[in-house]
Amino acid sequence: MNIAVILKQVPDLAEELEIADSGAELDPDEISWVLNEFDDHALEEALQLKEATGGTVTAVALGGEDVADALYTALAKGADTALKVGDFETPPATHAAARTLAGVLGGRGFDLILTGVQAIDDVDGWTAPVVAGYLGVPHVSVVTHIAPADGGVTVNQEYAGGVVAELDVHTPAVLGVQAARAVPRYAPVSKVRQAMQTSTIEEVDAEAAAGTGVTVRRLFAPEAGGHAEMLSGGADAVAERLVEILKERGLVG
Repeated sequence: MNIAVILKQVPDLAEELEIADSGAELDPDEISWVLNEFDDHALEEALQLKEATGGTVTAVALGGEDVADALYTALAKGADTALKVGDFETPPATHAAARTLAGVLGGRGFDLILTGVQAIDDVDGWTAPVVAGYLGVPHVSVVTHIAPADGGVTVNQEYAGGVVAELDVHTPAVLGVQAARAVPRYAPVSKVRQAMQTSTIEEVDAEAAAGTGVTVRRLFAPEAGGHAEMLSGGADAVAERLVEILKERGLVG
């Protein structure tokens, strides 16, 4: 089974995010980039399938800031090849990105194309269904397990309330993965460096196709609604102040 996994770099939410002077985007000079968590699960699921059935795994990403790091890390984890599509200073909107990726992946004979169910910087979940739509193949999202089957794969799709459906999907197909069957594997820095020295990333020229997307007019940090009052002193003083606060707010008479 030959599998492509679409990866995306997103801002690291563990770092302090700064808004650019335009007020409509994050300051690119202050962003640390990491692999989208859901895409990491899609990669792990692809590697699990490869280990169970054979075949190949190709890591695919639109060219952009630090994307080579994500691709070399995928190679260090067990992907066979890596593909960088275009080189974009500003990431295109999801629909345009999906159309561009579909144009490159369509003629490469993949049985499955996996990607995360959504990315943390847009949360619209369009990538998998739009890629599938342009390729004219089946699509399932919110996938939590994939297993080989005659003529395709069997997938688990999660619904609200913990309900899970088991679906038979003919391949080729595109799947949006929510969670892999195992925790995504870790690639030591030494293996990533080895991949950088021994592997190459195939580069394909591409421009962002026309497509709809969301226009951001303004970003702003959450505004504090108030501050906690720290009570100090003995038990009697604290109890007295608590009663005063409750009276001020009309909670007691």
